[in-house]
Amino acid sequence: MAHPKSRISKQRKRKRRTHKKAVMPKLATCNTTGERHLMHRAYYDLDGNMYYRGKMIIKAEEEDI
Repeated sequence: MAHPKSRISKQRKRKRRTHKKAVMPKLATCNTTGERHLMHRAYYDLDGNMYYRGKMIIKAEEEDI
């Protein structure tokens, strides 16, 4: 079973891990609807329509009252 030849201190281990961070996701604003969404992802507006790249892909179903 593999094991280290010498122990690595907490300080040394934490120094190595300082560069590993979560980054904020990139958000875009649609020119058509003005909705904020993740880049390169389809999204729904408040009416339930699905948009991608400023074009409506799926229209929301209308409910009969």
